[in-house]
Amino acid sequence: MSTQHYVACDLGAESGRVMLGRLVGDRLTLEEIHRFPNGPVEVCGTLRWDVLRLFDELKIGLHKIAARGIQVSSVSCDSWGVDYVLLGGNEPMLTAPFHYRDTRTDGGLEEAFAVVPADEIFVETGIQFMPFNTLYQLLADVQQRSAILRVVERFLNIGDYFNFLLSGVARAEESIASTSQIYNPQQRRWSKKLIAEFGLPGRIFPEIVPSGTILGPLLPTVSKDTGLIGAEVVASCSHDTAAAVAAIPAVGESWAYLSSGTWSIIGVESPTPIIDAKSREYNFTNEVGYGGSIRFLKNIPGLWIVQKYRRALARGGREFTYEQLTEMAEAAPPLASFIDLMDPSLGTLDDMPGRIAAACRATNQPVPATPGEIVRCVLESLALLYRRTFSQLEEVTGRTLSILHIVGGGSKNLLLNQLTANSTGRVVLAGPTECSAIGNVLVQAIALGHIPSLTAAREIVRASFPVVRYEPADAMLWENVGKQFHMPAHG
Repeated sequence: MSTQHYVACDLGAESGRVMLGRLVGDRLTLEEIHRFPNGPVEVCGTLRWDVLRLFDELKIGLHKIAARGIQVSSVSCDSWGVDYVLLGGNEPMLTAPFHYRDTRTDGGLEEAFAVVPADEIFVETGIQFMPFNTLYQLLADVQQRSAILRVVERFLNIGDYFNFLLSGVARAEESIASTSQIYNPQQRRWSKKLIAEFGLPGRIFPEIVPSGTILGPLLPTVSKDTGLIGAEVVASCSHDTAAAVAAIPAVGESWAYLSSGTWSIIGVESPTPIIDAKSREYNFTNEVGYGGSIRFLKNIPGLWIVQKYRRALARGGREFTYEQLTEMAEAAPPLASFIDLMDPSLGTLDDMPGRIAAACRATNQPVPATPGEIVRCVLESLALLYRRTFSQLEEVTGRTLSILHIVGGGSKNLLLNQLTANSTGRVVLAGPTECSAIGNVLVQAIALGHIPSLTAAREIVRASFPVVRYEPADAMLWENVGKQFHMPAHG
């Protein structure tokens, strides 16, 4: 039985991983080869990504694999969406790319709507409105950095950018292009209407290719630097959530998914975009998945606040692991206080404990004081937000959803998984954790003809990785909390 090896370069907003996938028959194993931190770099009053350091980290991972004498079939990168790198000539980048939480897009939605009404943008793209979407970042470039735009030759989202650095081929893979709010999911191309009406330089948008496109071999310079010879570079699913959804170990149609991490992404697969008044009202989005499917979903805050709180504790000399914080939260009193995680003030980087306390005082609730109480407040508020979003998802799609698959790093949070089952009243199946990397690998395998289809790929996931089942409990408690905070379980 032959063995095939693939490399997934999986980049998240908090960390990056170089993962080695090993496919033997209908079994896949995944090995973490190299992990490294990621995060915003504050420079000159702005937040940027250090993409050249990230590329160096990726090459370190590839070198470690080559040093073991492993013959790799292919390599692919996936990342978060919306952010991008601007290229020109032989320059690896014209300017350090902005982090999506940089303040330059503050007020950008209102300015954009004055040019093209929000309803027209939604009909054209089917994408939910968030101020850091690629569209509003590019509009900030037009207004604040027009001199740079005059010399730009190419725009690439982050995952596509690293595939370009590996292969020398600049393409926009459609799953990540679809996150931009400049892509038309019905015509499956860049939106000529929005590019023209907003005065964006049309020349910078690269050719869009389907998920699973083989770009070509590793550049000779990359092979020389890493020792990795003979591997193809594949535009798998360049968007990490698209890769994760491809690896959901689901059967049937009565399931939804929750990609749990820095962001929480709840959705279903749909054969066609759902662009109507109700999906617009609830701010759902239509992004492209493997095979041209639609990931009908909603991006909401995830474990970002816990991450920021943990860093705040560390700055004060109190170091805790995520597991320790979760254990303390589990021991804290339940259902004591809730905060509105959609409040923009909670999306900032400063004084997270103070902002949580202020939110509770403003709503006349007990102020959580200990780390366990604060984290429990955040996790229960997150579960309550999942309840509302799940209800909206069923209403818009007209589906009855009985199972929620939770994947990603957040699926390791046992307390949050149980709270989610309780709040939604649905069975939760948690795992695999590294679903983005798994999906990245499996789409590579499909592209190279080693696996026949996505259906076969999901069968491999079910056979290769365990999932943990959580049954819902405390239904009446969550029903009462949902009513109190106007978050119904259904419809």
